[in-house]
Amino acid sequence: MKKPRIGISIGDVNGVGLEVIIKTFSDPRIYKICTPIIYGSSKVVAYHKNVVPVENFSTYNQHSAEHLKDDTVNVVNVWQESVNIALGKTDIAGGEYAIKSLDAATKDLKEGLIDALVTAPINKKAMQLAGFPYPGHTEYFTDHSGEKESMMLMVNDDLRVGLVTNHLPINEVAGSITKELILRKIAILNSTLIKDFGIDKPKIAILALNPHASDDGVIGDEEEKIIIPAIQQAKQEEALVFGPFPADGFFGSKQFAKFDGVIAMYHDQGLVPFKTLSAGSGVNYTAGLSFVRTSPDHGTAFDIAGKNLADEGSFRKAVFAAIDIARCRANYLESRANPLKRQKGKVLENIENEKAFEAPDNEPSH
Repeated sequence: MKKPRIGISIGDVNGVGLEVIIKTFSDPRIYKICTPIIYGSSKVVAYHKNVVPVENFSTYNQHSAEHLKDDTVNVVNVWQESVNIALGKTDIAGGEYAIKSLDAATKDLKEGLIDALVTAPINKKAMQLAGFPYPGHTEYFTDHSGEKESMMLMVNDDLRVGLVTNHLPINEVAGSITKELILRKIAILNSTLIKDFGIDKPKIAILALNPHASDDGVIGDEEEKIIIPAIQQAKQEEALVFGPFPADGFFGSKQFAKFDGVIAMYHDQGLVPFKTLSAGSGVNYTAGLSFVRTSPDHGTAFDIAGKNLADEGSFRKAVFAAIDIARCRANYLESRANPLKRQKGKVLENIENEKAFEAPDNEPSH
């Protein structure tokens, strides 16, 4: 695959999104492995560059992503008007321009002008004020991809945690979990681990919903009536699934290290241990779509916006993950089209990239 074109939506202009974007692309070595395209406004980018002064960050203004320049950050100007930026504040403008950036980037992603999209954080309240009809990015991309189902998948090195339910109030979780839904999520994760991560026969762990996996029905019956039957059927369909495991013991005893993927029943059950273990360097990947979308695992961080305190590590890993997944999927599709072509068993690009960026004098090995 040629050097991938990585689109970037800027998220909320009042948050840390552009700060971590600018810090990530201030290292010129990254241009050797991708061509970045920011969807937004050169004026907004310049404003944040003044707030977060860095060296080696240059941009090239574009009207579209049809003709891109290498070795620099391409900025597709989605709007021309000036934006009133209120760092650290929730307002309708933050939502409106986040939507404009997101819509423009998604259009180009669907049309094949970019190979993957990395989304900077949005503020859900600001998006709601601006009329955004989705709970979050995951639901937005699922709708725009035309897929009936997707999966929020948190990724960090060899830890991958997917969710059965995403942004639901906790009192709605149990009633939303069905055998059919779990089976669809298992199918998505199994296919994703094969196509996008190069794992031939992935092993998947399923977490229980109730404490102690219900203690044989003493604490709820969802395990017996819903989760176990789903696991049994998935096994009959030749998926390597195991469980249900009580979440506390599963993570506390490091059982997750034995599996290629983990499926949690609800948001905090999966994300609390994931973020604890990944120490702020995780990536959010929307699995099950026809295109590649990643994002950092943090929010807009309004409390530190404009203070030059945001750590770009998670955003940089989201860029690396987008590159690796796009390449792995391209290799998979090529190998399916040409059975004689052997494919690498597992993507190692991300590890190589991380090592390269740990050593300032070295260049990425691509």
